[in-house]
Amino acid sequence: MDYTKVISKKAQSIEPSGIRKFFDIAADMEDCVSLGIGEPDFITAASFSDAGIASIKEGKTQYTSNDGLFALRKNICRYVHMLGGPLYAPEDETLVTVGASEAIDVTFRALLDPGDEVLIPAPSYVSYAPCVELCHAIPKPINCKAENEFKLTAKELEEAITDKTKVLVLPYPNNPTGAIMEREYLEAIAPIIIKHNIIVVSDEVYGELTYGNTTHVSIANIDGMRERTVLISGFSKIFAMTGWRIGYLCAPKELVEVIRKIHQYVIMCAPTASQYAATAALDLSFKNGFQEVEDMCRQYNERRVYLVKRLNEMGLDCFEPKGAFYAFPSVAKTGMTGEEFAEKLLLSHKVAVVPGNAFGESGKYHVRISYAYSLDKIKVALDRIEAFIKELNIKK
Repeated sequence: MDYTKVISKKAQSIEPSGIRKFFDIAADMEDCVSLGIGEPDFITAASFSDAGIASIKEGKTQYTSNDGLFALRKNICRYVHMLGGPLYAPEDETLVTVGASEAIDVTFRALLDPGDEVLIPAPSYVSYAPCVELCHAIPKPINCKAENEFKLTAKELEEAITDKTKVLVLPYPNNPTGAIMEREYLEAIAPIIIKHNIIVVSDEVYGELTYGNTTHVSIANIDGMRERTVLISGFSKIFAMTGWRIGYLCAPKELVEVIRKIHQYVIMCAPTASQYAATAALDLSFKNGFQEVEDMCRQYNERRVYLVKRLNEMGLDCFEPKGAFYAFPSVAKTGMTGEEFAEKLLLSHKVAVVPGNAFGESGKYHVRISYAYSLDKIKVALDRIEAFIKELNIKK
């Protein structure tokens, strides 16, 4: 059978994730050190897991409401507000999803018609553009610059807008660059967004992971932006709950009402046991002052400082990432693209990193290095990268 004749042409045209190529090779390579996957090396706190296990033992294995457990939605609204976001209503402005990934997907489906344009600051997470394309809409990258620490500027935004622009993705703190958008940058782009009647999909899944004197600010909390923002986040990164697949979105009830219909048909509800675990994660964290979260952030920061210092010392220019758990050094001095660098590094010194072009063409001469790994593992990998750099004999 010729499957090309029955499979959607749109689905056939989408490229596989650029992140996976090197890890399929690395998975079968003995003694390979990977600094590529964006997953915490911490395990879910036992008290959170126990709540999920208890819910199963107690027979709480039925569907929840489409929106998710009300106790969880109440906690999410309290948590978002505690982090400096708007105060959302758990009754009709909050939806629990299967990870932040589902939230992104169903939001695009609710907002986009064929031919609509979606602006995506690049480099950015790999799923935005394919999800837009599956809606038969058009992803338009805005190539952000290393000299601006990959922030989206008002000038870049204004120049990218056309009469077909409907949505702006705002992916900060950013994967893969670690860039953040401080309040003054958000205040500069907000009037442009309002003037052109654009909806913002704000992916804030790394919002709690900021370092130094920086604090994440949600664009939903900028004047005039709450009514036109879908705030998306989840429990995967900050609570080390990747496999539990729990995310959420908060937005005006008029938007949530439509998004819920799509979620209702394709998912029904997020996994019940996972919802109980997530409810406990917030209940217990409110009580203990988010000790587990603070401990993770402290360790991430220690790794971040060490990683960036070593990269710059060995001649790979790397601006200071102030959010998430990624560094995005330039490999331009080697004369190689990020893809060439990553491939040669993997084959010669058994270290896996992600080429920057997996996240957009503006990352062509960069690689993404995750510090969601133990410091010991990071040190081993950096020693090998440094040996590789010395063999290339580049000038610092």
